[in-house]
Amino acid sequence: MLTLDRQGIEELLPHRDPFLFVDEVTGSGVDDEGVAWLEACWTVQPDMSVFRGHYPGNPILPGVLIQEHTFQSGALLIYTTENRAGLTGGMPVLTKVEDARFRRMVRPGMTLTTRVELTETLSNARYIRAKVTGPEGSVARLNCVLALAE
Repeated sequence: MLTLDRQGIEELLPHRDPFLFVDEVTGSGVDDEGVAWLEACWTVQPDMSVFRGHYPGNPILPGVLIQEHTFQSGALLIYTTENRAGLTGGMPVLTKVEDARFRRMVRPGMTLTTRVELTETLSNARYIRAKVTGPEGSVARLNCVLALAE
């Protein structure tokens, strides 16, 4: 089972602070049906500048940053899965988001745990399913497509 700390994540992803939204990879593998998966965590720091304006006195993490966390987690899944298989194909970039559903608000200091699954590979496109949870349960779920770009 693969685990990664922040340094290991930075070796794979081109993102850096203040736009790196994955703190650790806590596990990965392939389930009984052959679906590759990865679990990642991110603790939402209370001092993020976004909280000064979204919303003053009632800080809520914007849904688009929750989505970005899932995209970065998906990219890590692609890098780790394809590196294990000996494949290389470029940098994953977002091309499509489908059926994004938000269930709970995310507040400063919350830790999000996200499971991403690689559901399909078609040419340079990687289809990802993501489920995000927090301390009180489901936060969000979505499907997206990341394409490998040179």
